[in-house]
Amino acid sequence: MRILLSNDDGYFAPGLAVLAHTLSNIADITVVAPERDRSGASNSLTLDRPLMLRQAHSGFYYVNGTPTDCVHLAVTGMLDHLPDMVISGINHGANMGDDTIYSGTVAAATEGFLLGVPSIAVSLASFSEGNFECAAQVVLNLVRRVMAQPFSAPMLLNVNVPDIPYAALQGTEITRLGRRHKAEPVVKSTNPRGQTVYWVGAAGSAQDAGEGTDFSAVARQRVSITPLQMDLTQFSQLAPLRDWWQA
Repeated sequence: MRILLSNDDGYFAPGLAVLAHTLSNIADITVVAPERDRSGASNSLTLDRPLMLRQAHSGFYYVNGTPTDCVHLAVTGMLDHLPDMVISGINHGANMGDDTIYSGTVAAATEGFLLGVPSIAVSLASFSEGNFECAAQVVLNLVRRVMAQPFSAPMLLNVNVPDIPYAALQGTEITRLGRRHKAEPVVKSTNPRGQTVYWVGAAGSAQDAGEGTDFSAVARQRVSITPLQMDLTQFSQLAPLRDWWQA
């Protein structure tokens, strides 16, 4: 199997290195990741300047662009073959609920999916301990399952792993996205030059974290796997909107 790895934390991120090392035992790995941390970049493409592809001493390739740029460049221009899978991560921090809208980790996997490749975004649901080996083992198991039972059509999966040792995991759950409360207000500050600056506030706490959600699974020390889709159409509003328009 040929796997393209990317992330949004940058090519130097420890989670990416652990994932590449773990998966190299069963697959041919190519890493194309951003040259710096692009967390929160979402599905943005760089259209106002050219992109540059360089290779680090680790063998990883890095791009002066977004996570989406990395996967798009690799699949449509760099690689001489279509990868069998795109995996983005391991992100240091959860990507659950509303996070998926902003996440560069999810965006990199989304780009693979849009280009016709089965794709997985994987995140370690904590900013503290850093049990990347646990998350890497979860991904290894998932890839082996895909190899044994391939998807009938490309899928986009969002995986969140509790930040605990692998032996402490309480299983795996197929989930839906939960919802967060609205984000905290921006934080107003002053820089050394006396200019007013603003920091984006923290994400809101979980609002919809009931049974069946990604929040609930991770809180119970279970791996959360959520299938995602790209169709943003609000189907329940189609008929009411037509009626409103024709009134």
